[in-house]
Amino acid sequence: MLYLSTLLIQEKDVESFDELLEVIKMRAKSGERFIRLDLKPPYPDTPKDWEEKVESAFTGYIE
Repeated sequence: MLYLSTLLIQEKDVESFDELLEVIKMRAKSGERFIRLDLKPPYPDTPKDWEEKVESAFTGYIE
């Protein structure tokens, strides 16, 4: 299971919500099956509906 908090720690070079979504898509493509949204992303451009956007990015790339 991929925890969002762990991903944020591992990917320190990510500087925006859009960049985070790209990393999430790559993780889903690489075989992660589940994501846990245990922390709100700390970026200024994080939208109010961030949970939906993260889930969509993740589930859209699970093969």
